[in-house]
Amino acid sequence: MTTAFVFPGQGAQAVGMGRALADAFPTARQTFEEVDEALKQNLFRLMAEGPESELNLTENAQPALVATSVATLRIVLKDSGKSVLDLAAYVAGHSLGEYAALAAAGAFSLADAVRLVKRRGQAMQKAVPVGVGAMAALMGVELPQAEEIAGAARATPEGKSEVCSAANDNGGSQVVISGHKGAVERAVKIAAERGARRSVMLTVSAPFHCALMQPAADAMEEALGQVAMAMPTVPLIANVTARPVSDAATIRKQLVDQVTGLVRWRESVMHMVELGVHRQVELGAGKVLTGLARRINRELDGVAINAPSDVESFLKSL
Repeated sequence: MTTAFVFPGQGAQAVGMGRALADAFPTARQTFEEVDEALKQNLFRLMAEGPESELNLTENAQPALVATSVATLRIVLKDSGKSVLDLAAYVAGHSLGEYAALAAAGAFSLADAVRLVKRRGQAMQKAVPVGVGAMAALMGVELPQAEEIAGAARATPEGKSEVCSAANDNGGSQVVISGHKGAVERAVKIAAERGARRSVMLTVSAPFHCALMQPAADAMEEALGQVAMAMPTVPLIANVTARPVSDAATIRKQLVDQVTGLVRWRESVMHMVELGVHRQVELGAGKVLTGLARRINRELDGVAINAPSDVESFLKSL
């Protein structure tokens, strides 16, 4: 069975994440200690105990999610005695999950990956003052219609133009839009008028994956330029193209583009199926990507590994 390993993005974090894995597996404990050392921060205590408000800060949530994903993967590899290349044909990650995917495939060290996403989180938060931007999930619309709605919402009543664009094409007729708060609010109203099933303003700290994030993209271009990157052991299905990539220089550029660009998750999953993937294994916190996989392609077998019992079940399936 051809398998892809996938890694969740921001929003999957929760107080208690990684604790059961650390209690059950020395490999997980060692991984979290490695992350704490790399960041010079007791991140694992924050993950395990909270407070939730501090864990949800972008600069903490992003490395916490990467740490949990890599810890989960390392448990699977150690207990199976296999490599990523033995188990998966492709890796992919939703937004910041790309960094976990690249660490999984050996393109980044774990220490570099968590330092990069902490920097990414800080840069994203700094790029736009709180209250200026917003995001909303439009349900019951596909990407072309969401792009039309976002385009129609850009004009202010005063005749000025604001940023509003599709940020995440998640599949299952769910598209997230991002931009200036006023424009996003107008888009929600327009979506209702044009027959969207439902639209929800999201509780986020910044308007991710839109042009307002350009300062963060510039910061990541500088940060990525200072980090060694190897060719991944298996190809990455990139967010910005939904196509496989193995060239380190191209991946570096796409990680920069991803900060302001559309996360093409629906297309990524569909293309993996076209490439012969039958099973998607989600490693890390939550089961969001597993749920999306079922909505995108019902024939795709989705498995989530985020608890000790999940590890045991997966190992038995090999």
